[in-house]
Amino acid sequence: MVKDKIRRIFGVILLGCLVGIGFLKPVQDYVVLPSTIKVFNGQERSVPHLPAGTEVVSSDKNEAIFSVGKSKGQHSFSVHAVEDGDSVVTVEAGGFPLKKIGVNALPELRVVPGGQSIGVKLNTLGVLVVGHHLVNTKKGQKSPGEIANIEVGDIITKINGKSISRMGDVAPFVKQAGKTGSKLDVTLIRNKKTYHRQLQPLQDKHDLSYRIGLYIRDSAAGVGTLTFFHPDSQKYGALGHVISDMDTKQPIVVNKGEILRSTVTSIEKGSNGHPGEKLARFTDENESIGSISRNSPFGIFGRLSEGLSNGHWDKPLPVALSDEVKEGPAKILTVVNGTKVQAFQVEVVSSIPQKFPATKGMVIKITDPRLLKATGGIVQGMSGSPIIQNGKLIGAVTHVFVNDPTSGYGVHIEWMLDEAGIDIYGTQKQKAS
Repeated sequence: MVKDKIRRIFGVILLGCLVGIGFLKPVQDYVVLPSTIKVFNGQERSVPHLPAGTEVVSSDKNEAIFSVGKSKGQHSFSVHAVEDGDSVVTVEAGGFPLKKIGVNALPELRVVPGGQSIGVKLNTLGVLVVGHHLVNTKKGQKSPGEIANIEVGDIITKINGKSISRMGDVAPFVKQAGKTGSKLDVTLIRNKKTYHRQLQPLQDKHDLSYRIGLYIRDSAAGVGTLTFFHPDSQKYGALGHVISDMDTKQPIVVNKGEILRSTVTSIEKGSNGHPGEKLARFTDENESIGSISRNSPFGIFGRLSEGLSNGHWDKPLPVALSDEVKEGPAKILTVVNGTKVQAFQVEVVSSIPQKFPATKGMVIKITDPRLLKATGGIVQGMSGSPIIQNGKLIGAVTHVFVNDPTSGYGVHIEWMLDEAGIDIYGTQKQKAS
């Protein structure tokens, strides 16, 4: 009994010591040391919280790729990249190695910030089923589409083996099937899987026409904001979020699309519980300024067909990786009247240094009195407005908080660049074309 009691007391003391060690400043500093440091060529990254009594050591051969410096009077160090490449540095205490940190020196990357209001026109892959309706037949009301197990959100790509690209392609098949009494072999995509359905058109007893009992759509349109373009490749990114169909709430699968110039005509101000909106019109529907090849959770992407100017911020800016973004002042570029791009002050309330792509990486708050007066905060159509901090493009505005229109989410630019197929990591990724 006595021995068991002593063991328990010793265990409690040991546990208390281990917990106490975790609160020691040197231990906390060691825990938060990164395993990898990414830095663009020609730039410098500072790493704070170097444990007291330690130093960072790199081999002589690393000096061809980067140099390591220690901040005076502070327990931190910096890495200045001078050449592309990968290597390591070692954190040592009294000559004893404690931790190795990988250093990725990335090729310099600069993009031109946007801010322009753009019109968006999308053509879907095939035709999108957005609803069912009943056909008044002599035997009662029926929906052929529901009978055939065709669901809202399905994408019809073929009928009888022939490709369907627009709504007008469907009618001739329905008419012919009505004459012959045959069923239509419908090929559709649902959740990225292909299915076949047998669809029997029914005759309406009033106008004697044949119907399939489906509401379908082949295009969508709206307005948003350009985030950036890459001057070398003309690749661009915009919106910062996926475009979904208004009825099905499903992401639109793009067949082809285009962006156009847009003019903001008025603002419907936001308020608690009611998101505001930019009201805009296409400047010229016949003048495309770029293609849309990708509609993803991080925005729309493609290539510009001509250069664009936002007035005052036309020079390419360096970009910031997600772990470089800091809480504090920043600015966004956007249009609130006509086509004039303006800069407005915001605050980065929080930022998550993400290791993997995610859409909600930042929380931002509008602080500029001019923008608050004009819009009430973040409004629809502002999505994609570039966020700039310390001379670097860090991300884009994406969503507004419904109960607080002055605040909302932002996406890190790192993930938008990756989606656009811009080689941010030196790996030659190909996505948008």
